[in-house]
Amino acid sequence: MEPRTRLEGKRILLGVSGSIAAYKAVELLRRLREQGADVRVVLTRNAERFVTSLTFETLSGNPVPGAEFQDREQPGIGHIDLTSGLDLAVIAPATANVIGKVASGIADDTLTTALTAVECPVVMAPAMNDRMYRNAVVRRNIALLRAQGIRFVEPGTGELACGTVGQGRLADVDLILREIAAALPPGDLAGIKIVVTAGPTRERIDAVRFISNPSTGRMGFALAAAAYGRGADVVLISGPTEVIPPRGPVLIRVTSAAEMLQAVLEHRTRADVLIMAAAVSDFKPARSSERKIKKQEAATMLELARTEDILATVGRLPGRPLLVGFAAETDDLLDNAQKKMKEKDIDLIVANDLSKQGAGFAVDTNSVTLIERSGGMTEIPLMPKAEIAARIMDKIVELKKR
Repeated sequence: MEPRTRLEGKRILLGVSGSIAAYKAVELLRRLREQGADVRVVLTRNAERFVTSLTFETLSGNPVPGAEFQDREQPGIGHIDLTSGLDLAVIAPATANVIGKVASGIADDTLTTALTAVECPVVMAPAMNDRMYRNAVVRRNIALLRAQGIRFVEPGTGELACGTVGQGRLADVDLILREIAAALPPGDLAGIKIVVTAGPTRERIDAVRFISNPSTGRMGFALAAAAYGRGADVVLISGPTEVIPPRGPVLIRVTSAAEMLQAVLEHRTRADVLIMAAAVSDFKPARSSERKIKKQEAATMLELARTEDILATVGRLPGRPLLVGFAAETDDLLDNAQKKMKEKDIDLIVANDLSKQGAGFAVDTNSVTLIERSGGMTEIPLMPKAEIAARIMDKIVELKKR
């Protein structure tokens, strides 16, 4: 069976240095473990002042070595054994001190000694005061490490522990996870070109009003991130949404169904897979105005016209990619999904029951049924959309191999 995520079975070293953001490394560890990674944690002496080793030992299921000295009862050479067979090392948070030590080749504790011995990709997620992050020496050290192949996850901007506002906050855990996935060697979708549509479309009534739906783009963004993390070349075509898009995929912003169709047609000739996760408006105003229509002037009836069906249009074209569609229903889920599959010539349809709690629009979870053209069905229970996306990618890999 294919792994559910690119991290399943991977051996990862998580280094935690002495920043107030050290507590966020606990959530990063939890997420890495959820995705099946075997995580070994090393803390600096200052990191242990913020979060205890016991917390990381409990969550990782692995012993945490001392910050500076190897336990006399432990066989072998600690930092060598610790780094043997690693797939990746991630330092989060990475302080200016640790970045400077690694850039200078200093190995004076367990973490920096281990980093000197690693022969795997390394990801660093800095966290520090914004003035420290702008410091010329820190910037030079980061540039030096980038040149050596170390990947950095830029810190976020916001209120810092010192009370000032600036760039220095540890990046969001999702962003760190995406960079970790991207840093791993090519996955089972390497060489595959995937186009993903996401979010709602807006069909303009006038200069300030439009027809739309509650889609946030979360599912489509999760699919794009999952595909990119497994080595695919991804184009993400998104309608208007406030959700932060995944780093890596090529992002194309559109507004209307017509604009989304145009973007899909432009990229579908180079695509091996098209995933239509967008909630495309089925209707648009028959007439729209460039100016704002005054309430007193507006008709009480709005005449609608149908938008062009993107999936059906692509399905009729020669040499089409593997098509993945979504069916969001409130009634007769499977019957309606299978009917849609047949009418639009879809290879795989993701059936989503909107009446279930925790599924559908504007939530972080979903539960779906994957229906194949051959008739095969796979039930996926309620889980985070990132996990749903991973399961869908598993199925796409399976279909591409047939």
